[in-house]
Amino acid sequence: MKFENLDFEFDEMGEHAHHIFDNHYGVSVVRGPYTRGGRQGLYELAVLHMPPGAEYSELVYDTPVTNDVEGNLTPEDVTRLMKRVSKLRSKQKMQ
Repeated sequence: MKFENLDFEFDEMGEHAHHIFDNHYGVSVVRGPYTRGGRQGLYELAVLHMPPGAEYSELVYDTPVTNDVEGNLTPEDVTRLMKRVSKLRSKQKMQ
């Protein structure tokens, strides 16, 4: 998966896309006037988790990829982080 494959939606707050990988982790990628780097044309990325059967994903801050939202990212940076997220080990079923 590369940045170019993301399907962005646009609204008054900017552009945003998300993708969930087979390991149930995913990314939320945004750019707008209030995101870190958005005014310079750069992106923010947050890591998501969506357990099997869940209706919605949730932000996670406890992965080896990052413990926060990453900002000021070029499309190449986004692709690099997406590759790392896609390789995360699936979480065991929550109890």
